[in-house]
Amino acid sequence: MSTTQSDRLRGLLEPLVAAKGLDLEDIELSKAGKRRMLRVIVDSDEGVELDACAELSREVSDLLDESDVMGEDEYVLEVSSPGADRPLTEHRHYVRATGRLVKFQLAEGGELVARILDVDDEGIDLEVPGVKGRKATARRIAFTDIAKARVEIEFNRKDKKEEEA
Repeated sequence: MSTTQSDRLRGLLEPLVAAKGLDLEDIELSKAGKRRMLRVIVDSDEGVELDACAELSREVSDLLDESDVMGEDEYVLEVSSPGADRPLTEHRHYVRATGRLVKFQLAEGGELVARILDVDDEGIDLEVPGVKGRKATARRIAFTDIAKARVEIEFNRKDKKEEEA
């Protein structure tokens, strides 16, 4: 997608998404056979429910129909949340991942898998799981030391609600 079209789409859609209390995470436009596929990725601190995506999809569709930003060619619109294993790229992503296990690619090389305990403006407080019966250890990592980060899927993860009970 050209930068100009991406900017135009973002400028058109961001106010609508923000009015719904959501963050516009990404816009992807790609070819799907003879048609184009427009993916609008949204999120919030509480996550995004399916009904909210469906409602937003209808409103985005109406807004796109009223504008010329997509041109005359057919396209398929998909409005969704980013998914559990999406990359963490913004400060708000790390905040939303508090309590989750994350795999970090470090800027200096190497990997680290740890649970996010707290996030501030400079970095992240982590709990590094113990190996072979050892206790977990605390570690602090600065944002500048992170090359990439992605939430790890945990099938037996205790939900915050379960921990509070």
